[in-house]
Amino acid sequence: MTYEATRARVETYFDRTATRTWERLTSDAPVSRIRETVRRGRDEMRARILSRLPQDLRGARVLDAGCGAGQMTAALAARGADVAAVDISPALIGIARRRLPEDHRARVQFVAGDMLDPDLGSFDHVVAMDSLIYYDATDIGAALTGLTKRARGKIVFTVAPRTPVLMAMWYAGKLFPRSDRSPVMVPHAPERLAEQLAGIGRLRDLGRTHVGFYISQALEMSG
Repeated sequence: MTYEATRARVETYFDRTATRTWERLTSDAPVSRIRETVRRGRDEMRARILSRLPQDLRGARVLDAGCGAGQMTAALAARGADVAAVDISPALIGIARRRLPEDHRARVQFVAGDMLDPDLGSFDHVVAMDSLIYYDATDIGAALTGLTKRARGKIVFTVAPRTPVLMAMWYAGKLFPRSDRSPVMVPHAPERLAEQLAGIGRLRDLGRTHVGFYISQALEMSG
């Protein structure tokens, strides 16, 4: 499946099928025990990614690629970054914009569209939390090739790791109810992915977050 076709499937899911699910998941509203583990896992992964960036981001321009409901965007803006918050889903962009604290709004540019669009310009850092998990190694390689040309600093992103536990949950369809199940994730072994992307740069394994039904692997690309 091409990058464009996968992107279209992801847009349909987040913008039409599961907007309310993700709005609730990324809030403080009560959720099921399964979704509570996903919420806590995402919080832990966000902290892991943010730990790779300077605490003081004043003067830095950061791309939040696949910003979703805006939790990462708000954290980056709180550190003083000028953030390009991009997501394929206009509905999620609307949620992120409404939730952003007033005192951060001057530092954030929200864009509904392709997170890889070169017209977004250049950046000091790029973060892509759980927004490349639906793509194969070829598409991830193409994404990183473009981003490395436009990023002066770190590119920190996540993939779905190839683990027996994740694959069992995935095939069993337990992550979400059938009515709003996520698009199919493409699992990757970090070592194998590093080999496949060696021509782009050095891939550093930042560790795995596994909290209940949330499993994700953090990676960092450097030239």
